[in-house]
Amino acid sequence: MPLSEDEQRILQEIEARLYEDDPALAREVGQTTLYSHAFRNIKWAALGFLVGIVVLVTTLSTHYILAFSGFLIMLASALLIEHNARKMGRAGWQEITSSVKANGVRSFMGNTSKKVKDRFKRDG
Repeated sequence: MPLSEDEQRILQEIEARLYEDDPALAREVGQTTLYSHAFRNIKWAALGFLVGIVVLVTTLSTHYILAFSGFLIMLASALLIEHNARKMGRAGWQEITSSVKANGVRSFMGNTSKKVKDRFKRDG
């Protein structure tokens, strides 16, 4: 059901105020999609999987319960990867691969140093 003229006007006023009050938040919300959010979760889960492998390998010879905790970390990370990959679906993977091809890996992964510098500029 389409919005009425009043509802559209109110929505546009709210959007304009958001851009005036916090343009960085408005830009981030405008750029974040389900696909980018799910891919960010996949990246963190992959890092967790690697941490689980390190815990498993380093503690296997000393204490089997700690090694089992490494396995549980790996299992939880693998389940998160699978869950977020299902969220993304085929369309999400196509969007990501086309974005990486067009802009390069560094721009897709995000310039972390720039984000950190921007955050310190706001706090300082």
